[in-house]
Amino acid sequence: MHMMSRVVELMILGFLAEGGLHGYLLRRRMEQLHGHARTISYGTLYPAIGRLVTAGLVRQDPASGRAGADRRVLSLTEAGRASLEDRLRTATGHDISDGHRFMVILAFLSLLPDAGERDEVLRRRLEFLSQPASFFYDGDRPLSTADITDPYRQGILVSARATRRAERAWLTEMLSGTTQEATS
Repeated sequence: MHMMSRVVELMILGFLAEGGLHGYLLRRRMEQLHGHARTISYGTLYPAIGRLVTAGLVRQDPASGRAGADRRVLSLTEAGRASLEDRLRTATGHDISDGHRFMVILAFLSLLPDAGERDEVLRRRLEFLSQPASFFYDGDRPLSTADITDPYRQGILVSARATRRAERAWLTEMLSGTTQEATS
């Protein structure tokens, strides 16, 4: 499955786990989470909904709309909730290493009932963030700001380093139990 499709499906399942929605409202919430620069087209949304309906993970129920227009309310089935939890529980690879994808995982992680399983996802992200990384390399060696003379590329590294440091601190706090969880 294409990476974008996985993220779109995860957002659909996650938002529907919070309650039934019309396609328009679902799309708006998805765009708000995913960022204004990453629009979700109806041509992306409705085929993903169709796949989830066919798989028995999402249900479409008729609801009356304005001026008698037929609309459908989308809701999560029990199989859909189980799929969502499994997708959250088993997040690995790009779901952990890609910052945007991980933020989608994080947005719905509280829906995973087991705190130990949530912590395992956070540990995988912390492990990834603890590895040396850069946007620029000399062969396999990551370049640091001292290695780069271009001030704009240095800016990328400075910003990324600060973000990684802040996220690692938050993850460490979460895993040590010093941060209050929303579901506690």
